[in-house]
Amino acid sequence: MIDLYTWTTPNGRKVSILLEELGVPYTIKPIDISKGEQFAPDFLAIAPNNRIPAIVDHETGVNLMETGAIMLYLAQKYDRFQVTGDEYWHMVEWLMWQMGGLGPMLGQVHHFVKYNKGKSDYAEERYTTEAKRLYGVLDRRLEGRDYVVGEGRGTYTIADMSMWPWISRHDWQGIDLADFPNVRSWYQRLRARPAVQSGYHLPKKVNEIPEG
Repeated sequence: MIDLYTWTTPNGRKVSILLEELGVPYTIKPIDISKGEQFAPDFLAIAPNNRIPAIVDHETGVNLMETGAIMLYLAQKYDRFQVTGDEYWHMVEWLMWQMGGLGPMLGQVHHFVKYNKGKSDYAEERYTTEAKRLYGVLDRRLEGRDYVVGEGRGTYTIADMSMWPWISRHDWQGIDLADFPNVRSWYQRLRARPAVQSGYHLPKKVNEIPEG
């Protein structure tokens, strides 16, 4: 059994979507970050960086924080939602792109444009410009592809799952997906998956899934 410590954020939804796609038994352990529960000693023993999500795998005794590590671990444990050969490293490449660029930069857009609009014109312009650049990178990658990595039109992998929850907040970012048609098609393709829908609403439903 796997315990998933999470909350209703893009990073949390990455792992809940993966676990829903895997269809394996797991238990949700809500960590309400609005109440500071991520600083509780019991949670810090699992996730020293006091960030969700984190997992405890009671079958193997493995505790993990950081979404990239968690997703790679689960994909390898169950041998699903990954690719092989040289394409494996492209999957890792795009997973790292999400972790190092897409997620952090869109998070800054949320901070300055969604929650603190008007406090810093410079920050709003800087991070909005970077968000649009990153959407453009993803749009070009998806040209002629259904998924981000894999041969042919691609294979649905953890790379896609890592990006989708951030793109699902395109309205927070002031992004019109019509400006990025390949991203829009990809977003809608994943949005239609039952496991993406159920994983999005964990540990609780806070809103309907935005349309593309």
